[in-house]
Amino acid sequence: MERDRVEPDRIPPGVWVLGGVSMLMDVSSEMIHSLLPLFMVTTLGAGALVVGVIEGLAESTALVVKVFSGVLSDYLGRRKGLAVLGYGLGALTKPLFAVAPTASVVLAARLLDRVGKGVRGAPRDALVADLTPRHLLGAAFGLRQSLDTVGAFVGPLVAVGLMLLWADDFRRVFWVAVIPGLAAVALLSFGLREPEPRGGERRRNPIRRESLRRLDARYWWVVAIGAVFTLARFSEAFLVLRAQQGGIPIALVPLVMVAMNLVYAQSAYPFGKLSDRASHTRLLALGLVVLIAADLVLAAAGGWGVVLAGVVLWGVHMGITQGLLARMVADAAPADLRGTAFGFFNLTSGVAMLVASVLAGLLWQRLGPASTFHAGAVFCLLALAGLAWRPAPRPAAGA
Repeated sequence: MERDRVEPDRIPPGVWVLGGVSMLMDVSSEMIHSLLPLFMVTTLGAGALVVGVIEGLAESTALVVKVFSGVLSDYLGRRKGLAVLGYGLGALTKPLFAVAPTASVVLAARLLDRVGKGVRGAPRDALVADLTPRHLLGAAFGLRQSLDTVGAFVGPLVAVGLMLLWADDFRRVFWVAVIPGLAAVALLSFGLREPEPRGGERRRNPIRRESLRRLDARYWWVVAIGAVFTLARFSEAFLVLRAQQGGIPIALVPLVMVAMNLVYAQSAYPFGKLSDRASHTRLLALGLVVLIAADLVLAAAGGWGVVLAGVVLWGVHMGITQGLLARMVADAAPADLRGTAFGFFNLTSGVAMLVASVLAGLLWQRLGPASTFHAGAVFCLLALAGLAWRPAPRPAAGA
């Protein structure tokens, strides 16, 4: 296998390639997503509930589709082709945002874009685990997440510059976003060599009962905790709307996401590396405490400075928890079921994302923005209670 030829204490080159692909696609996606809530509200006349429904359906669609692509990648023993398909679909849907005349077209574009994300997500995460020695898994997932998040703050930064240059012309900015999306597909297609599948193993259906029994209580605990985390962390579209309420000019609102993702990118790798030797439960608890602080600050927000403080705390929470949860899934699953394991993890999180975003939109519209963030803090407390019980670990499987 390719990973057997890499230096034992260095992250394999393929992980860097996957991180670069994620970074380019996030530049493309975040150029659009950082402006999309404002585009829907100001240009298309949509309300907060419509934004919540669209964001919830879109993100949950991505996470639900991951279960099928993950299972298929385990069955085929190949992952790169599915990842290329998913990134390609994401790149090809970007022009739809530029021409959308109504919120329903935005919904269609978001759903297609997130289907692409769903197709690529589980195979990509399983590829990271396939390429990386077990003792470096936390660092590898943290690195990929950091590079992904670099794109997530570069994208809004570019969007701000173009909005200022082009006098708030949303559609022209959306057209430019097509370019890095296509670059991501090219890098993955020509820059990554997939590890050879283990020889001599008979192809099995990963979702047969005897296969799923190999995903034990420790794995399903991670799935449950991930779902409650998602309920506590609804769509980031509401951070954008909160920033607008703080008096930030429309063209500068994406800078809020730049700040959040900059903090996220800087913290994801250090905390991922820390997870290779520290207690996972304690790190998750720390992430929840930080998210509670973010929710309380955002609930009380009045000016842009307070909004920015809450967004920075939100980014720290993401850096602590997102790579860690991915590493925990990889740890808890047998190597030949990693795609399936990531798929079911994201299926559950997808349902939770839909519920959380719709609930956030309803609370925002009927009771005000503060109630949305207070509800998030309550779900954080539920997740902290869930961390008090954890199944005993089983002996480590081969990486």
